[in-house]
Amino acid sequence: MRNTKLFIALLGISILPYSGFSQDKKDKAPANWYNLDYKSDGIMGISTEKAYELLKGRKSTPVIVAVIDGGVDVNHEDLKEVLWINKKESNKNGKDDDGNGYIDDKYGWNFLGNANGENVNYDNLEVTRLIRKFEPKYISVLPTTRLSETERREFVAYQKMISDYTTKMDEAQFGDLNYGRLQQSIEKIIKTIGKEPKDIKKEDLDNFKVENDQQKLAIRIAKKEVESSGFEKFYKDIKEATDYYGAQVKYHLNKEYDSRSIVGDNYDDASERHYGNPDVKGPDADHGTHVAGIIGAKRNNNIGINGVADNVEIMSIRAVPNGDERDKDIANGIRYAVDNGAKIINMSFGKGYYYNKKAVDDAVRYAMEKDVLLVHAAGNDGKNIDISPNYPTKYYTDSLNAITGEAKGWITVGATSWKMDGDLLADFSNYGYKSVDVFAPGVAINSTMPENEYKEQQGTSMAAPVVSGLAAIIRSYYPQLSATEVKEVILKSVTKVDQKVKVKQEGASKKVYLDEISVSGGIVNAYNAIVEANKYIANKK
Repeated sequence: MRNTKLFIALLGISILPYSGFSQDKKDKAPANWYNLDYKSDGIMGISTEKAYELLKGRKSTPVIVAVIDGGVDVNHEDLKEVLWINKKESNKNGKDDDGNGYIDDKYGWNFLGNANGENVNYDNLEVTRLIRKFEPKYISVLPTTRLSETERREFVAYQKMISDYTTKMDEAQFGDLNYGRLQQSIEKIIKTIGKEPKDIKKEDLDNFKVENDQQKLAIRIAKKEVESSGFEKFYKDIKEATDYYGAQVKYHLNKEYDSRSIVGDNYDDASERHYGNPDVKGPDADHGTHVAGIIGAKRNNNIGINGVADNVEIMSIRAVPNGDERDKDIANGIRYAVDNGAKIINMSFGKGYYYNKKAVDDAVRYAMEKDVLLVHAAGNDGKNIDISPNYPTKYYTDSLNAITGEAKGWITVGATSWKMDGDLLADFSNYGYKSVDVFAPGVAINSTMPENEYKEQQGTSMAAPVVSGLAAIIRSYYPQLSATEVKEVILKSVTKVDQKVKVKQEGASKKVYLDEISVSGGIVNAYNAIVEANKYIANKK
């Protein structure tokens, strides 16, 4: 569930399907906004700082939060003091010191690599992998072809996959071509101006003499963006866009590309547990490092940012490549987290298809048995996931995809912004009356990035760790509460919003109340949650 916050209209499309947030770009989010309070600060944060005032003088116990993601930079200045460390394990001796089956797993585990230290970076989307699986069987099927009931269901599903895949490939090729051209034009403009991108101002663009229509378009787009964010950032975003669409064409949607051989496992054996390596950072730790910082970057240390939780240990589990995660890796990531003491698992990933849902369902059941809370991002397609699921889900299903049960200790999180207006709901955020439990800040969230950097990003990927951080506060100060009780506290204590927000429904923008598109009908609130937890404890006595 990778994302970028750039929004540039180019021939009618945005850089990413979920990137075009509708707040005025000149209206910058306040620092630390997701931890602020609406009554005192006028910002729709979750009142974290106010909650800590209520908790002054109370003792807390450390809580392990597993981050299943694309990798975490364990050497980051604002994270290295809040890491889970397997004290029974060395990360250098090449031995399984604690006997858990994972060699040198000092900070966690990487299910996207092999024992030689090689790692998967890019992978396909799940729809690409499924088409590669079913295409040899169904590509030549005619209306007169006799199929069994099972085959008929598979064939219908395959046809839908082909339709989705074709749409995605058309968009990817269009983006790859046009953003590639735009980047080339911008780089020629930079060379002609003769300045570093950081030094280019609007007057440089005003005075530039265009040589062709492509440069004319590039200058027009650049002028618009420079006014709100500066030329250097605009140029970086263009390169990010080009890389994104290039990866879509070369890897995500390329049926000929398959990186799984790097791992060397028996992929169809979901019971296989022990593969991978201890490199929890991997080749691209941007997303996971950002998520980890939101949960628990060291608070009040005069470095970087303040995470939500103040007594947390971040366990790093790498299972999400640049592309769609694989169900076997996610199932094993959940099991690893549970077996090594995690009480909360953050899952900022998701996809529209699944390969082995049973493996994930079984792992989720295992987590429920062990009193672990799972927090999952709702997804960034602006869709109703009651109708179009974003996998994995809290619902267990059978072989016919019929719902057979629900994970009670699971929270699905949508994303909101900082202003109390019609644009409060992030326009990329998925929603669902039954499937999305709560909303949390997920727009312009500043957090940690690899190599001691910091950056704003947006997505439900950022909203989920806000809730994981809140859950960690509750489990830290109220360790007697179970995972399901923590969920109940969080859902009961949301801030209700007494006005309608914009959502995309059936191709049009509509206005709805949050209680029409979520279970709780509100935005998580740390202060309210502490008040609710106190009541909960009092009632249990």
